[in-house]
Amino acid sequence: TLSIIEAGAGGGLVASIATCPLDVVKTKLQAQRAIQGQRGYLGILDTVKTILRDNGFRGLYRGLGPTILGYLPTWAIYFAVYDGIKTFFGEPPMAGIALDRERLYPAAQVKGYQPLVREHPWSLHILSAMTAGAASTTCTTPLWVIKTRFMTQTREEVRYRHTLDAALTIYRTEGPRAFYRGLVPSLLGIAHVAVQFPLYEQLKIWAQGESELPPNSQTILACSTISKMTASIATYPHEVVRTRLQTQRRPLADDLSSDGMIKQHPARKGIIYTTRNLIRKEGWTGLYRGLSINLIRTVPNSAVTMLTYELLMRHLNSRTP
Repeated sequence: TLSIIEAGAGGGLVASIATCPLDVVKTKLQAQRAIQGQRGYLGILDTVKTILRDNGFRGLYRGLGPTILGYLPTWAIYFAVYDGIKTFFGEPPMAGIALDRERLYPAAQVKGYQPLVREHPWSLHILSAMTAGAASTTCTTPLWVIKTRFMTQTREEVRYRHTLDAALTIYRTEGPRAFYRGLVPSLLGIAHVAVQFPLYEQLKIWAQGESELPPNSQTILACSTISKMTASIATYPHEVVRTRLQTQRRPLADDLSSDGMIKQHPARKGIIYTTRNLIRKEGWTGLYRGLSINLIRTVPNSAVTMLTYELLMRHLNSRTP
């Protein structure tokens, strides 16, 4: 289990740093609202230009701190729970064949020394993916709320100086419930991993065929990319709704108008109201705002994460006597 946690955390760390600029652009595109007179972005290039003009190159890495803090436990919890459920509910090994206790994820062999892993039914893959996704999402949602706040705050509204300051400010002004704003659409997004990881394992089986050798780097990259993009397109709307909910905030004490009154902020609404309002004002295409940059982001993110994970697991296994 320790090896799984180390590999999962390592893969998430590398991916989070490499794809942070794409995540910033995607989050800004998701958060912009089609409201008359409100400043917004016209597209990806305009978003990048505005970030560079207002915040410089560092603006492309705004929110990296909570992103790293979030990805480390997210991937560690996910892979540990995913593998643990498959191990606990998996079928017993075939008679006369020993199961390697330090197996790769997913199994390196289609048949041979790891029959248990390849004989898992689809229902177990889906159960493992959804349970692991729910566990990691629930534990790390507060960090994703902080990340979203950092990435979407404008130059005129600098509310948070660093991660700890953001956490304290949100807690004081909005209460502990604010850290779980957007949790419901995040849990609905568990369908993403329920599609991605079973598909990833099946693609590896098809690509490997009858070969007894572990999949090479090119195979891992191709399988992880296809599975990630398929899952992203199928479940993307929940990300836009989640971002809209996470950016809802209470006014600070110094958010006063010229007459000393607190400025009016939009009332906080739930997932159903937010979704209906988004469709009414921006159309169904509003649910896919930022999809293109998200797809561009999925290629390096998923590929780097899964490839790093597999290579780390092989390295850790090679050190085991």
